[in-house]
Amino acid sequence: MYLTHIAAALANSSVRTLSQQEELPLLRDHLLRLDPESRHDRFNGYLDESFIERYAKKCADDGTLIVAYMENGVVRGAAELHPPEQSEDGLPEIAFSVEECVRRQGVGSLLFRRLISEAQWKGYRKLRVTTGAGNDAMRALASKFGANLEFQHGESTGTIDLMPQPQAELAKLIDAPLNAARAVMNFNRACWRVFAKMVEDGRAA
Repeated sequence: MYLTHIAAALANSSVRTLSQQEELPLLRDHLLRLDPESRHDRFNGYLDESFIERYAKKCADDGTLIVAYMENGVVRGAAELHPPEQSEDGLPEIAFSVEECVRRQGVGSLLFRRLISEAQWKGYRKLRVTTGAGNDAMRALASKFGANLEFQHGESTGTIDLMPQPQAELAKLIDAPLNAARAVMNFNRACWRVFAKMVEDGRAA
């Protein structure tokens, strides 16, 4: 029954970027639906609804990119990419929120991958991620995508490097000819087996 529910939800879901002005109420309503613990983790203690409404409006006005996980037209999860001009260290900052009803379904990973793609398309080289010290789910998700988080001033903060690592690029260069050579060897083995069988069949005849 649980898997059936997930499959039905995924069939009616989508991940897309919200338009900043027209779809402001969708982000605001999502943030207001967060349970108290999730709201505390997302805003590091700020629970007031008027604060959330002002925050959502600010996102619509300052160029923040919002990637939303939607079910039947309702935002159930959001990934935020804030412009680098708003950060003290000049790095674009990211934040995530997922409603309780869609947790443990891979929504966070979907949003993270899409947000990283958006950041790379914009030409960003690094991202700043900050989360509450007790937000274990967010810390685990950030670590999964390469963030090294440190505990500072009651928060966990770190960066994600979006540039290809030299070791990874070197591995690709090495693996490519090796994979091609393996493919040729496998093809030759297959051809030899076919040829040997033809000879064997001819002798039998």
